[in-house]
Amino acid sequence: MARATGSIAATTYRGETIENTHLAHVAVVDAQGHLLYQFGDPARLTLARSAAKPAQALAVLETGAFERFGFEEADLALMCGSHNSEERHIERARQMLAKAQASEADLRCGSHPPLSDDVYRAWIKRDFTPGAVCSNCSGKHAGMLAGARAIGAALQDYHLAEHPLQVRVKHTVAEVCDLPDDAVQWAIDGCNLPTPAFPLERLARLYAKLADAAAQAAEPTGSAESVSTRTAALARIYRAMTTYPEMVAGEGRFCTALMRGFDGALIAKVGAEASYAIGVRPSQQTARLGAAGGLGIAVKVEDGNKTALYAVVADLLTQLEIGTAAQRAQFESFRAPPMRNTMGVEIGRMMLSVGLEAVGKAA
Repeated sequence: MARATGSIAATTYRGETIENTHLAHVAVVDAQGHLLYQFGDPARLTLARSAAKPAQALAVLETGAFERFGFEEADLALMCGSHNSEERHIERARQMLAKAQASEADLRCGSHPPLSDDVYRAWIKRDFTPGAVCSNCSGKHAGMLAGARAIGAALQDYHLAEHPLQVRVKHTVAEVCDLPDDAVQWAIDGCNLPTPAFPLERLARLYAKLADAAAQAAEPTGSAESVSTRTAALARIYRAMTTYPEMVAGEGRFCTALMRGFDGALIAKVGAEASYAIGVRPSQQTARLGAAGGLGIAVKVEDGNKTALYAVVADLLTQLEIGTAAQRAQFESFRAPPMRNTMGVEIGRMMLSVGLEAVGKAA
């Protein structure tokens, strides 16, 4: 059995005693795939989980399903999201199903308690029993059903690896990460769809491409004639996520707050078990870091601890000086999370030790 290895990225203290250490890996790349900075093992084989949703959404987008069924940009954002199961999320997923001439009974994601404590309390008060449309992944599944219809495949078993849509998704995911199909490993995600595993730096590369595509499409010369179909689709995903960050996660969630706080300059997405990816649009800051085009940042915390994950991500934005000091200051409570007991007494602290090593063009 493989043993988890990595570099210590965060240490939590209770009083002056070490309580936990969290191992992590970081890869920072540009849109050309150049590794610029690393911590731990940037090639660590990583199950991207929900951080892979933009690549899966790309495969559906390229079936033509969005045009055929009149899907909107907010629908695309929901497809890329792991939402709170707020009413707006559930209603939009239902609308997507209706547009694709599918029903909640066709979904194969199952139900679960919401990711939001506020939503959970509201459900308990109402004695509400959630259905599959309430799954945090219902947007992705609704999009998959639309994709299946668009290519003339059966809705039944759309979630299985051998289904024509999933075969298409697998190829698209590998292609956009610049890997041969057989270099991506696949498992079953918590929502019952296939989920990819590939080197961490390839997750960073995916997000760098998303950010770079958004910049290309926004250029005065970024006309339909000068931008490839793939680049236009990647730019559309970036635009949807930054225009509707509330559909990607929801109130009180790190991903939504991060995209709002940086005002469209980056996209961000968490994956279960503490993976995270960020795509930063090209700027003087990214050029200073040695990036050619967009910048991609990917993180994996070995023990799956999300408090440590968000602290590391916020710290990386500070180290790399992404955005303004005022923008980064909004996330200081994530970078240095307060540790208090049930009486509000401060009982400890988290210390970060993510020493990025410059490599390649950044060295």
